[in-house]
Amino acid sequence: MGANPRRRLAAIALVAATALLAPTACGGSDEPAEDGKITLTVDVFGQFGYEELYREYEAANPNIKIVERGTGGNLDEYSPKLTQWLAAGKGAGDVVAIEEGLMVEYKANPDNFVNLLDHGAGELKGNFLEWNWNQGLTADGKHLIGLGTDVGGMAICYRKDLFAKAGLPTERDEVSKLWPTWADYITVGEQFKAKNTGASFLDAATNIFNTIVLQAAGNGPGYHYYDTSGKLVVDSNPAVRQAWDTTMDIVDSGLSGKYGSWSEEWVSAFKQAKFATIACPAWMTGVIEGNAGPAAKGKWDIARVPGEGGNWGGSHLAVPKQSKHQAEAIALVKFLTDAKGQIGAFKTKGRLPSSTQALTDPAILDAKNPYFSDAPVGQIFAEGAKTLKPVYMGPKNQAVRTEVENAVRTVELGQRSPEEGWKDAVNNAKKAADK
Repeated sequence: MGANPRRRLAAIALVAATALLAPTACGGSDEPAEDGKITLTVDVFGQFGYEELYREYEAANPNIKIVERGTGGNLDEYSPKLTQWLAAGKGAGDVVAIEEGLMVEYKANPDNFVNLLDHGAGELKGNFLEWNWNQGLTADGKHLIGLGTDVGGMAICYRKDLFAKAGLPTERDEVSKLWPTWADYITVGEQFKAKNTGASFLDAATNIFNTIVLQAAGNGPGYHYYDTSGKLVVDSNPAVRQAWDTTMDIVDSGLSGKYGSWSEEWVSAFKQAKFATIACPAWMTGVIEGNAGPAAKGKWDIARVPGEGGNWGGSHLAVPKQSKHQAEAIALVKFLTDAKGQIGAFKTKGRLPSSTQALTDPAILDAKNPYFSDAPVGQIFAEGAKTLKPVYMGPKNQAVRTEVENAVRTVELGQRSPEEGWKDAVNNAKKAADK
């Protein structure tokens, strides 16, 4: 899903190590529960929208009880915990979610996971976007670690009431016409800022940066922080520098609310209508609704993203070999990732399917989101999903991304100049890659 709070990795590692030793870090149960049911533990980050699907599966399989463990949107806490559990050989759930940016790292040790190809998953290949299927497959094509849950897509979600207050158009097609390029987006932001609405134009520079860098990479070389040979190219890939410079222009224009993504202040800013736009992959719609609450229903809408397309987010479900209930866990993974399961997650939390069957289903294509002023989310996101250009994620993608975005954050907060921040981004990315 791509959620990424800004915390230093050393602190995260300490939290993860502590969590590993804590009683709550237990994985799936080794033995059936007292009622004779098998308990399957599902580890996720963010909001996967599986609650109703779990109940449906339990009703059809009375011997199964499903328990989900989540960490909100905190991928930076989830990933070290999962890494520790896999290394220790215990603690992981029976089913674990793996975000797209971390898949390469986990594929380096495929023996930690059940090979789904050994359990009939090969027959499901045609159900997934080809590149999404390949993300879960080792380079030799012999080990399938996970089945795809969703992809991200890209758009801009905006507050109609704040746009109206600033004298800007509010209808989604007209708003989309305002910003064919990121330079136009900045111009609109400056117009918004001049009206002194009491809100900033956007939430956080880091979210915009991640959107721009993924878009530039997808439309360019097909990679950002690492090239496809696994070489770190933060300082030599024009896509990264282009995204940095554009983001610095946004920061210099004073358009950001400077809210740390996934922080308490960020969540409060949703409720208090403190910013007008946010980078919005499909899964972000569920985050917005959850954070802004019922009072903001109908005040949000969705417009096209500046530039051309792009993808932010997407995950896979895998079964660690340490699971004591592998057969049952594999069956649950297949259920959650089939077309019906992905449609259910889309309806609940806006997670855009990676299933080709789901993407052509009227339930997706005709879908409207009443919270976002009945925006035709199926048309906005689904059609683009079929032509998404994936971005290669390298072996230490998450650690490198954290350092680069930390550097963006220091400039946003006025602690560093743009050039000083860029030097920090490059140097700290190299250190993270070498760990």
